[in-house]
Amino acid sequence: MPKGLLSTVVGNTPAARGLAVDTLVRSSPGAVVLAASIHCRDTGYPVVQRFVTGPGVPQSVSQPMSRVATGDPVVILRQDLLAIRRTVRPSHLVLALSDELDLLPFLVELWRPRSGASALGDHYVPAPVAAGLDPAAFLAELGCVHRAARLWDGTDHSSPLTPAEIAARRVEAAHGVLVTASPSPTDRRTDGVAALARHLNPSATLVHVAQPPQMTGELAQQFLRPVLDALEEWRARLEPVTVAPSRPGTDLGVTSVVWRARRPLHPERLADALPTVMAGVVRSRGHLWLASRPAAVVTWGSAGPHMELHEADRWLEPGDDSAWRNASPQRRTLASWFWHDYYGERRNALTFTGADLDRDRLRSALDAALLNDRELSLGWDGWAAFPDPLLGDVPL
Repeated sequence: MPKGLLSTVVGNTPAARGLAVDTLVRSSPGAVVLAASIHCRDTGYPVVQRFVTGPGVPQSVSQPMSRVATGDPVVILRQDLLAIRRTVRPSHLVLALSDELDLLPFLVELWRPRSGASALGDHYVPAPVAAGLDPAAFLAELGCVHRAARLWDGTDHSSPLTPAEIAARRVEAAHGVLVTASPSPTDRRTDGVAALARHLNPSATLVHVAQPPQMTGELAQQFLRPVLDALEEWRARLEPVTVAPSRPGTDLGVTSVVWRARRPLHPERLADALPTVMAGVVRSRGHLWLASRPAAVVTWGSAGPHMELHEADRWLEPGDDSAWRNASPQRRTLASWFWHDYYGERRNALTFTGADLDRDRLRSALDAALLNDRELSLGWDGWAAFPDPLLGDVPL
């Protein structure tokens, strides 16, 4: 029997998520929908609520799933999905998820094969991840950084994330973004948000949807198809040494700028350059080679007016066979592409997206923060003396 197609749907509002689900179901009338809400608590496992509907779903399946459960959402939802497949055998299942999940790491855990247990991949193939996007709510989320939420990332609670970071990750994780069309022809927010979404995720299919939702045959081909190597794709996106995709050109004032360099950054000069670098930036992602942390991959991320730097990993070193084995194939491939006899894989790569960004000014400010020849010649011991207002003056 052929495997079923499994779509994952998220949304920044319940209405946007519901509109995305309805859009898919209209083009796949026999689809079964499993909707899940995950309510994280400060400690312990989340509370999981599920609801299943669709042709041929018996009460023996729907009633147990309607009960509230406390536990690992990955385990609970995998069991639900396998039970539906065994009992109903739908050709298409739509999994609608709430915002309490950090989507990419959650999907990696959900689809990861496990020894001695039935895996989703034995019964389903992944379809494109679809994200419903309400423009007004999205703009409000991007401006909200005064509070934080801890999402479930597939194995535990994530570090606290601002609503702006959650909003950006939701768009970046999707293969397709369905923007709710504005009821007013004079409301330009929808077009502006769509342009921003195109820059945050240039590879995603972006469509405007209205009530009642419709889907053409061409779009059905985009959303209702298997995604090859989806698990490897999601893992690659979670690597700390990655380059966020960028979209060339400017759309309704939205611009993306990529900056790369093969010298370490002076932490104090980088801190001084931040007001210039971040002017007009809505979202930025990437990784740094910071002179004060020469062995560490430092990740850079901002959403709205909030920015964070983290030591996320160690650079791969010659002879460290264990680290090379544990690195993903994507990481090893990138390391070989960028390998330098002296620097190894060390490099800076950042992508900035924002309104009317001045490419030359942004790149010049970052270039000025790189070590000069004299500073570079000091080596690790000399770099340890550089003041570090970004990550703190901690001994190497």
